[in-house]
Amino acid sequence: MQQLSLSVILFVWTSVFHPFFISLTEMRYNPESKKMEIAQKIFWDDLEVALGNEFKEKVDFLNPKDKPKLEGQLKEYLLKHNQVVVNGKALTLTYLGFEIEEDAAWFYLESSQTEIPNSVEVKSTILLNDFNGQQNIVHVYSQSKSPRSLLLGKGEEKGKIDF
Repeated sequence: MQQLSLSVILFVWTSVFHPFFISLTEMRYNPESKKMEIAQKIFWDDLEVALGNEFKEKVDFLNPKDKPKLEGQLKEYLLKHNQVVVNGKALTLTYLGFEIEEDAAWFYLESSQTEIPNSVEVKSTILLNDFNGQQNIVHVYSQSKSPRSLLLGKGEEKGKIDF
């Protein structure tokens, strides 16, 4: 609970002042669908830079000239920069969409079906090539209300949680 509170405080503070580069990922195992549901909060202005670098063109996230093209770029970028392994088995991720929330956006993904997680390995390289000091906070929920957390960044792109 303490880690979650600290993460929320950090995220609110950075959203007001934005001197640090940070993303927040929440992963929850859904026992009904047997899938990992993933929500990522990323500052859209940082993502514009990353998408511009990735696709070698200027990106306007809030007012795209070609919305289907932007959706395709988001899907490709997020699927490339997120990997999830549950119980030693790599999962296939599917991009579902996004919604904008002030200066950040929530992006939604889900995994292929999997067993109840005993271990979850995450690799997140979101924005790491674009900003020095970028940190990606990952909270994983499995059969409890309290998450287990990882702090990933340059040189520590992967982490593992055992339940």
